[in-house]
Parts: sequence; structure tokens; C-alpha cells
Amino acid sequence: MSYTPRLKTKYKDEIVPALTKQFDYKTPMQVPRITKISLNQGLGDAVADKKLIDTGIAEMTLISGQKAVPTKSKKDISNFKLRKGMPIGVRVTLRGEKMYEFLDRLVAVVIPRIRDFRGINDKGFDGRGNYSMGVIEQIIFPEIDIDKINKINGMDITFVTTANTDKECLALLKEFGLPFKNQ
Repeated sequence: MSYTPRLKTKYKDEIVPALTKQFDYKTPMQVPRITKISLNQGLGDAVADKKLIDTGIAEMTLISGQKAVPTKSKKDISNFKLRKGMPIGVRVTLRGEKMYEFLDRLVAVVIPRIRDFRGINDKGFDGRGNYSMGVIEQIIFPEIDIDKINKINGMDITFVTTANTDKECLALLKEFGLPFKNQ
């Protein structure tokens, strides 16, 4: 018996028929879907303290359930004491079942834990059907132990979809349960 994430079955059973009706698609293959979720955390202070990268990798691995990799600088910037190839951030790209599991945890557990939450900003669309949002602090994730945090860092979460327009992407993400601000 194999395991299928809850949102994957919800996509097939509920979201595809709803979006087909809303946008008048001819086949279910035209319905947009999420292809990947990218998590990115910039750690600019890692230039001075190398341990920040290790803790960032450990935290991002806990949050995503997949091994994180450091991002390296592309050029030298003398004002920031930055050399080419120095690690300055952490990133993870989630696909498949891990992506659906992360999205489920994000919608059901993490977003309700945000302080003074009034909905996700709907200005993060790029015009090609992708959406990016920022998280101010990583302690809203239940996997992170607050007592072991040295520094509060934010992160960027990017949803890459097959949608052609921002309107289609917004409808898809709303169907998955992301609570956008009312327009």
C-alpha cells in the first residue's frame, strides 16, 4: 500500500474539476499545476560568521524535509568583504510528494501561526503564473526549536506553476487553501 499526500488527491479530485469549470479548459491537462516550491534564505551575516551557514542548512533541512544546499556569491564586493564563491545563503527545491507535504504543512500549520496575520499579499505574482512570498521569521515553523535559535532569519517561498497568467495561478493557489487578502 503506497502513501499519497492529501493535497495531491485533492488536486485530482476537487481542484481540476473546479478550475476546468472556472476557466473553461477543454482537457484536464490544460489545468495549471504546481511544478516546484523553492525555499531560499539569504544569510548576509555569514560573511563574518561561518557557523550561520551550518545552522541555516540544518534549519532549512528540518523545515523542508530535504537536504539544503548553500548558495555561493557570484562576484567580489569589497565594501561587504565578500569574495567570489563564499557561501551567503541556503536554498531547497521541493518537487513531487515532498512539495505537496510542505504545502499542506504551510497551509494548515505554519500560516495560522503568523502573528497579526491578515492574509497573504497578492502582489507577489511575476506575470508568468508564478508566485513568491516572504516569511519574516523561521520560528513559525513547528520543526524549529525556539530555544536553540541564535538569530531570527526570514525566507522566500516561490511557487512555480504551469499557469499562463497570474489570474490562473491565483485561482490555483486559492483552491489549495492559501489565504490571500480579499481584493
